[in-house]
Formats: sequence, structure tokens, C-alpha cells
Amino acid sequence: MNIAYWLVAGTLALFYAYAGTLKVVRSRDQLRPMMAWVDRVPLPALRALGTAEILGAAGLVLPPLTGIALPLAPAAAGGLVLLQAGAIVVHLTGDDRRIALNIGLITTAAVTVWLATGL
Repeated sequence: MNIAYWLVAGTLALFYAYAGTLKVVRSRDQLRPMMAWVDRVPLPALRALGTAEILGAAGLVLPPLTGIALPLAPAAAGGLVLLQAGAIVVHLTGDDRRIALNIGLITTAAVTVWLATGL
């Protein structure tokens, strides 16, 4: 199950590290073509969301890698499940019905929670 965790959690961590970094460093104009919802969220909230995604990615990788604070891995994955649940709400309340990626991410994060409990 260790290999399965690293495949799933590693992929998820790469996605969130990339997406979070974009939200932290790019302007609204640069993000708008990829994320139609950025105009409905205050800029500090967008930056905080990106920071949370980066921290979630680190939480998936660092505890199992170092062997320190192992319960943080399933907690980070659970946090990403909640983050995506909120993302689905934001999409649906803003006339943006493209939630397939969010459903895929919430499912992957939920699987990661399950796999992380076996570490």
C-alpha cells in the first residue's frame, strides 16, 4: 500500500503545489483564462487559498518522507477534500458548471486519506 500512497499522494501533491504556486504569484489577469472564478474572490483570499494548497501538498509528502508527525498526512488529505468541496460550491454558485476536475480531485484526495491511514 506504500507504493499506492506515493503514486496517488505524489500526483496530488504535484498538482496542488503547481496550482497553489500559480494562485500565490500570478495576477488575476494571468489566472482568469484558467480560473473563471478569480474575480469573485478577494485577492487576499485567493493568495491564502494558494498558500493552503501549497501547505496541503507539503503535508502529503513531508510527514511520510521524514517519518515525523505521520498523522499530518491524512489530515492534509482531508483538508484537500474540504478545499475541493468548497471549490465545487464556488463553481456552482457562480454559473460555472465545470466541476469535473474538482470531482476528480476530491475523489483522489479521499483515496489518499484512506491510503494514508495505512502508513
